[in-house]
Amino acid sequence: MTDAAVLTEQIRARLAGYERRFGARFEQYFRDLAADFDAPTSSRFTPECLGLLRDLSLRGGKRMRVALLFEAARLVTADSVEGLDDAALSIELLQAHGLIHDDIIDDSPTRRGGPSTYYAYRARFPDRPQAALGLALLAGDLALALSLRVLLDSRAPLPVRQAMVEVQTRAASATFAGQIADLERDFTADPAEDLLHDVAEYKTARYSVLAPLQLGLLAAGAEPGRHDEELRRYARLVGICGQMRDDYLDLFGDAAAMGKPTGADIREGRRNYTVRALLAVATGSERALVESALGDGDCTEEAITAIRDIAERHGVPGKMTADMRRRAREAATEAAGWRPRWREEAVAFFEYLPGWSVERTK
Repeated sequence: MTDAAVLTEQIRARLAGYERRFGARFEQYFRDLAADFDAPTSSRFTPECLGLLRDLSLRGGKRMRVALLFEAARLVTADSVEGLDDAALSIELLQAHGLIHDDIIDDSPTRRGGPSTYYAYRARFPDRPQAALGLALLAGDLALALSLRVLLDSRAPLPVRQAMVEVQTRAASATFAGQIADLERDFTADPAEDLLHDVAEYKTARYSVLAPLQLGLLAAGAEPGRHDEELRRYARLVGICGQMRDDYLDLFGDAAAMGKPTGADIREGRRNYTVRALLAVATGSERALVESALGDGDCTEEAITAIRDIAERHGVPGKMTADMRRRAREAATEAAGWRPRWREEAVAFFEYLPGWSVERTK
């Protein structure tokens, strides 16, 4: 086995370890929360809301944000660091907030192999659609409040807690701005590439990459503000790679591997990276077909297949893959520049991550 293969196996083992360890910690958090949450004792809906939030949260995937957080601390020290578990809970609760609200915005029936929180409430109250919507919104709001509360209650030193709350508050507000820009994008017939990059950064990278980096460094006693520009460059590049890969998989991915049908973004009218690349090379009649499918919730599988065929004839998958890989190399090069001051094994993780985000299949 080559040195690169050994390193890859080591990193994957660390990722699996974070996933297992945090899954148990998250489960314990919700048990404790259910036992002492401050709510009217007469309320039946509050325990149900906490239960739905728990169910969504524990259906999580690889916990990549948690891994980023712990590896960011490992940039500074291999020792155990107070407050990392609390920061991890905060990150994943903020993610739950975003997922709940995204599913409302997109009218998505499923999430992570189960019903979305919104549709769970719609099934619970089929004759009260406005109440179902309100309860789903409140579940998302509760997740956001809990993400900050868990930091305020942390046993980390007070200055660290305060700095962490600031990081998460800024990450949340950036995400809201990104969601607004995401909706704005789909009102634009031909969105500029820079707009797509900004959406990827604000909607995803700020809370999924930059915030975990900042929180991990803070917990380990470092000052992330001293390295703000390079951390933001890295996070933006990784965020763009990840969003491009999501958009790519939505049309060209394996539906069985992803656990959902392809073409959802086209049916929802999302002018994402794939749609932009496709429209840039399509002929007049091909463009008309794509435009007619955009936003058509009843668009057939045959139409999606025809659009995929058009894209493949024009080499869109190869062009997108080449662009993703180029940006992943740029991000890896950015991380490699951290070696003079930070620990080698953690730097190697951040070098590895961009390439992984491009090659993943779901």
